[in-house]
Amino acid sequence: MADQKRLFLLDAYALIFRGYYAFIKNPRINSKGLDTSAILGFTNSLLDVIKRERPDHLAVCFDKGGSKDRVEIFKEYKANRDATPEGIKTAVPYIYQILEAMNIPAVVKEGFEADDIIGTLAKKAEKEGFKTFMVTPDKDFAQLVSDNIFMYRPMFGGGYETWGVEEIKAKFEIEDPLQVIDFLGMKGDALTTSLAFLVWAIKPLKNYSPNTEVWKTFWQIPMSSKGR
Repeated sequence: MADQKRLFLLDAYALIFRGYYAFIKNPRINSKGLDTSAILGFTNSLLDVIKRERPDHLAVCFDKGGSKDRVEIFKEYKANRDATPEGIKTAVPYIYQILEAMNIPAVVKEGFEADDIIGTLAKKAEKEGFKTFMVTPDKDFAQLVSDNIFMYRPMFGGGYETWGVEEIKAKFEIEDPLQVIDFLGMKGDALTTSLAFLVWAIKPLKNYSPNTEVWKTFWQIPMSSKGR
């Protein structure tokens, strides 16, 4: 559809962390001693997306209070994650002020992560005829990609790459973006303390469609929380 409206949803903390660490060797400190690295990095990313893409609609999605549902299901969820740097904590209120001044919606809901918000909004927007671009480097979002939902990933060195269905299939060597759910669940993530399968089990399973007996059988194999 040539006149299809485009919605860009930014993963706030993913871009804030990325901006902060981009200046980690040369932090941006203002005259009052405030570390503005995260503020500058995030704002640069925001303005870059607006300038490059001129979206019809745009919103920035934040985490707040972590994911209550995930913690209830798995107590060790993100137990290995380091504490948020002070430079990021102090930056967030200023970023909210910048968004308010630019009249850009900041979407946040207590007990939910930006992943949940972006996924929900993207799926709702798809039903209403929008083409949605999820601005994030987080590979977890690949499971949401469809004909009208894309990942818009910042690249090292500048610029962005767009991941659609075909790109997801090629990069993960799978047949359907929905397989990303099982693939990443089996691969594991040290930061989120998710359960992990042995690496040798992953590549063969990518050849099978989701919800087949092969996948179901593997999910029944007992695992420890340490991924062994």
